[in-house]
Amino acid sequence: MAQRDHHHESVHKRCTDSSSDYNTNKRRRPSDERQHRAAETLSAHRQLYERHFPLYKQPVEVGCFSLDPHRNFYNDQRRLRYYVQPRKSPHLNLRDGYTSRFVKRDDRVKEKLDHVLKWILANRDKIQSRDHTPSSGALGLDFVTWRGHLTKVLTTPYETQEGWMLAASKFRGTIYISEVETEAARVNRETRSERQEEMMYWGYKFEQYICAGLGRLVLSTVRLVIVKDLITYRPFSFLLR
Repeated sequence: MAQRDHHHESVHKRCTDSSSDYNTNKRRRPSDERQHRAAETLSAHRQLYERHFPLYKQPVEVGCFSLDPHRNFYNDQRRLRYYVQPRKSPHLNLRDGYTSRFVKRDDRVKEKLDHVLKWILANRDKIQSRDHTPSSGALGLDFVTWRGHLTKVLTTPYETQEGWMLAASKFRGTIYISEVETEAARVNRETRSERQEEMMYWGYKFEQYICAGLGRLVLSTVRLVIVKDLITYRPFSFLLR
């Protein structure tokens, strides 16, 4: 996709809020620099957003893709796995393979929206609005992003520990939102202890245990573990107008 033709900007989470921001009078004077700055920021005070719950439509899956152990893209569901209910007290060893067979992904590499953009290029007919012809190049979508990015935005009033930074690019009427690693997140990633790394591994190992491949609906206790090959099936939906 052409990257030079679109507008690019960054959106930052506000880390702190002064009491003056929260109590600012609605009638602001242009000459008041402090109030002018407050008008340009998004307050994280949850009281400002307490109102009737908005109406949301049920998400609908419009497509999926798979990634192999080398992060190669496939426009299908070959990596789909099924959830298998473990027996009572399954005694799963979540540490198995960590010290001997664990191949960790390079978490310095940020894939951003690359894979979902590949899917869009291969499946425009599945998502393009009837109001937009293929020749126009417009998708007719408001936003394209990962679900986790929206979670960060929507939970901002309740998050008091971690900040975030998102890059928003508007291209032919659609806003593409991708996460940018903050300095604090980089420091946290580079200074994680061995114990923290292992605890992250436990979650992936548990996922491997309870997910079975096609035609194999039994609890998996396979011993080979390559963590970079676990979460590779991505169903997703888009936010429509």
